[in-house]
Formats: sequence, structure tokens, C-alpha cells
Amino acid sequence: MKKVSEVLEPQITTNYQGSEATYEDVKQQLQERFGKKVADSYNPATNCAPFSVWAKAGYRVKKGEKALKSVTFVERENDETGEVEKIRRVVNLFHRVQVELAEPITEQPA
Repeated sequence: MKKVSEVLEPQITTNYQGSEATYEDVKQQLQERFGKKVADSYNPATNCAPFSVWAKAGYRVKKGEKALKSVTFVERENDETGEVEKIRRVVNLFHRVQVELAEPITEQPA
């Protein structure tokens, strides 16, 4: 008999620390592309992540899917002045409906 963890699809978690504005922006993009039901299920910590997070969890982006755009600010120290600067950075995200398992789970011979 298989363990539950062997049957369930791999789960992801992210270290999302975005603002309410970025949350609403991504949710709006989801609603425009996939409808209200998907937008209402949006949870940035568990079902929306960059490509690299999905790939580590064993997923691939479905053919033809386009990334959702979000914005984050990265702090970086200026080498010349020593001051900490905030740099705006665009992040490409994919929702769970845009990805699929890279290798489907198959039955193992007993």
C-alpha cells in the first residue's frame, strides 16, 4: 500500500512578503485570465510561485502559458556610498493552474 505522500502531488510554499497592492494586482491578473474562481483561491504562499520554485517541486509550466507579473523591492548596499538602496524588481509568477507535474506519478510494481 502506498503512503499518502506518494499519492499526493508535491506541494509548494513560498516566502511571500508582498504588500496588499501586489497581492491585489496578481489576483486581478488571475481573474482576467482564468476567472473569479481561480482568483478567489489565490494564495501567494501556496499556489503561486516563480518558475524555479515550481521546478524544484517537480512541476513544469504548461506549453503556451504566460507569466503573471508582480513587483518586489530588493535592498542592496551601494558600494560607493554604503547606503542601502531599494531596487524595484519585476517577478514572473505562475499559478497552480499554469503548471503540471514534470513526470506523472505512476504505479510502482509491488
